[in-house]
Amino acid sequence: MAFALKKRGPSDFERASDGSMTLMEHIRELRNRLFRASLAIVGGLIAGFWLAQPAFDLLQKPYCRIPAAIVNGECQKFLQLSPADGFILKLKLALWIGLIVGAPVWLYQLWAFIAPGLHRSERKWAYVFVSIAAPLFAAGAVLAYFVVDKGLGFLMDAGVSGLSSQLEVTRYISFVTNMILLFGVAFEFPLILLMLNFTGIATGRRLLSWWRVVIFVAFAFAALATPDPGPFGMTLLASALCLLYFVAVGVAFINDKRRGRGRELYAGVADDEVSPLDLSSEPVEAGGRVEAPEPIEAPAPIERRYDDMT
Repeated sequence: MAFALKKRGPSDFERASDGSMTLMEHIRELRNRLFRASLAIVGGLIAGFWLAQPAFDLLQKPYCRIPAAIVNGECQKFLQLSPADGFILKLKLALWIGLIVGAPVWLYQLWAFIAPGLHRSERKWAYVFVSIAAPLFAAGAVLAYFVVDKGLGFLMDAGVSGLSSQLEVTRYISFVTNMILLFGVAFEFPLILLMLNFTGIATGRRLLSWWRVVIFVAFAFAALATPDPGPFGMTLLASALCLLYFVAVGVAFINDKRRGRGRELYAGVADDEVSPLDLSSEPVEAGGRVEAPEPIEAPAPIERRYDDMT
């Protein structure tokens, strides 16, 4: 007995890629993916509510590494100004943890909705840059966590004397999380340079010629964006950005060498150099004889221009 196999139709990804999916189907798909992403964030929020206290203890360690925060061999407790500050802070930490825990799910839903509109090569480079962006952000966050106590120590020692070293809890957590977020986002700067190079907009030599501007912009950005007004955090962030810039330029040079860039026809010609002109003359041959056109027949009378059907 022969069983007929049911023919499997194209998947939603294939239908979205070839443009056969209707507008209402796109809207329905967006609704479903937003719903799944929301469920992942809510699930992460529930898990983050239980992990909020360990996360708070982890963020408190930079403060406890400051000598001014140690009293009688123990770290001072933070100051709570409002009865709801502790609960609101716990909800904020739970939300941050929920976004991190649910990131694989809601990032996948976002990517699954955008990917059908990209070419195969664009999807390949997107995978590469995302795999680089995540470690860079993590490296910046870890660096900020281990150096935030230096900025706190400088601020507390450089101020006027006779003040208590006890800090308000919400402002302290905001200070630390802003430092971690800023360092993580700033470490994505090399990806912009690599995108310019891999797309053919700027070569490695052109990127290297911007080193003066990049160093100035790095220090100016660090001075304006760093929540730590002391020189330590600003200098460290700017130095890290400059180091990542030169690493990105090195990768751009390797990519140019692999693709054979720099050996074009006018690679060694300056931008203001005049191109050579060929001033040699060529003889012009005499034109051939032109035959007279055939005579045009006279138009038929109007009653003969149509047949019986027209």
